[in-house]
Amino acid sequence: MSGDNGSAGSGGAKGFDEIDILWISEGMSCDGDTVSLTAADRPALEDVLLGLVPGLPKVNLHNKVLSPTLGGEEFLAPFRAAVRGELEPFVLVIEGSVPNQNIIEGDGYWTSFGNDPETGEPLTLNWWIDRLAPKAWAVMTAGTCAAYGGIHAMAGNPTGCMGLADYLGWDFRSRAGLPVVNVPGCPIQPENFMETLGWMLQHAAGTAPAPPLDHMLRPQWLFGRTVHEGCDRAAYYEQGDFAMDYNSPKCQVKIGCWGPVVNCDVPKRGWMAGVGGCPNVGGICIGCTMPGFPDAFMPFMDEPTGGALSATLIKPYGALVRRLRGITNMAVNREPKWHHNGPDLTTGYDPTWRSRGTHAPRKTRATTRTKRRELT
Repeated sequence: MSGDNGSAGSGGAKGFDEIDILWISEGMSCDGDTVSLTAADRPALEDVLLGLVPGLPKVNLHNKVLSPTLGGEEFLAPFRAAVRGELEPFVLVIEGSVPNQNIIEGDGYWTSFGNDPETGEPLTLNWWIDRLAPKAWAVMTAGTCAAYGGIHAMAGNPTGCMGLADYLGWDFRSRAGLPVVNVPGCPIQPENFMETLGWMLQHAAGTAPAPPLDHMLRPQWLFGRTVHEGCDRAAYYEQGDFAMDYNSPKCQVKIGCWGPVVNCDVPKRGWMAGVGGCPNVGGICIGCTMPGFPDAFMPFMDEPTGGALSATLIKPYGALVRRLRGITNMAVNREPKWHHNGPDLTTGYDPTWRSRGTHAPRKTRATTRTKRRELT
């Protein structure tokens, strides 16, 4: 492979022809993000791996669920090579939250990935992160657990789980000078991850700048707007028209939807092939892309904090707007009166107005009719 170990960007820096993706899903997780990833089609993971997407370097993916190896040492070989500094450049992807190994008294561990070849003892996720992250060209998270801790990091958990940026430090920078790139979701929306990965790979190839991130290190173009702003139920909120059960097509704020304050593009993007997305199919938004998930959004299905106040404030305005729009709807929801099969032209069209000049008075409909009769 060619290129250097520094940042590859759009400013003329030489990029890489080939890059490895070391994907570790041994964080506290369910592998749901990997499973979701297989549904992507814009671009599809297969297209990236087969080199069918123009402008990307050759990509070698090492993911236990998608690996063609039989597992064991054959699968671990590239990870061990990267630890020794013999594999570069590579992107490190972490799936699952990172437990706090320091709170364990005595022996034991929370989660492991392979064994130490000398002692046979399990190697913890933390051991791998400590050795791989400083050598990685870029570091990404797949899913809210890896990004912010997620379900396993909720109040009362015994593991002390956290997101990868919490573990590495929010000022962490990779070999490319990039912070941790978070792609949250429980699980990830497949195109959100693949689009972000595609941008990262273009950056690695030297054909694109670094992706813009928000203050929580999410891709800004994907998470810059709220669920509510892209929801096809949002107009009902504006009109103060709320669903009271899950069979209604109206705004679901009063039955537990947090869409107005959650950064996510799922209503606009759908879930698979543009279809689905929580509120699109009758599900409420529970805030799964947010750093405060799940604690800040519980108990699920209850009206969100401030929901009653906002609904109360908008109710009289919404009722008035609905009434006025109803009146206007009746006015415009009918055909014009000049749609008829009678002998008179009643549209107001006057074929002689150009000859009179723009300031000349228009002839009446009766005069135009008389003139036409004289000509015939």
